[in-house]
Amino acid sequence: MNKDLNPRIEEAVHLFHEGYNCAQSVVAAFADLYGMERDLALRAASSFGGGIGRMRLTCGAACGLFMLVGLATGATDGANREGKSHNYALVQQMAEQFRAAAGSLTCAELLALRADAKHDDPQAAPRTEAYYRGRPCEYMVRLAATLFANYLTDHPAAVAAKAHDA
Repeated sequence: MNKDLNPRIEEAVHLFHEGYNCAQSVVAAFADLYGMERDLALRAASSFGGGIGRMRLTCGAACGLFMLVGLATGATDGANREGKSHNYALVQQMAEQFRAAAGSLTCAELLALRADAKHDDPQAAPRTEAYYRGRPCEYMVRLAATLFANYLTDHPAAVAAKAHDA
């Protein structure tokens, strides 16, 4: 991995510890590479925390990773089936890497929550030492940021090309 990207990984973890959700933390650490202001990145990713709106579905850190893949490779022409297909293939590749390292893409499974429990409480949990100690979320944020940093290391044009578009 490009060592210049290590600070972005650490920034994602830092943002998570500042209280931003998992998706926000991942996206905001890299969004400026695509000309996206931090406030916009934080708003765009805000609904994906807690496994999408705290419903414990797809892990928010993984959602943040997929949002970054879209910034790097997303098609901007609705008729561009090849571009869409390339993006979808990369999302699937990243999802498999995330799943292989984390054991799942599902927030509820990562948090070891009961499968039959309802996950519809929209109330954000207070961020305490116990919160951070009892959850794997920091690891998921670090993992998602590392996977994207690895992608950028292997595909430096993914930044250069999109930065000029912005």
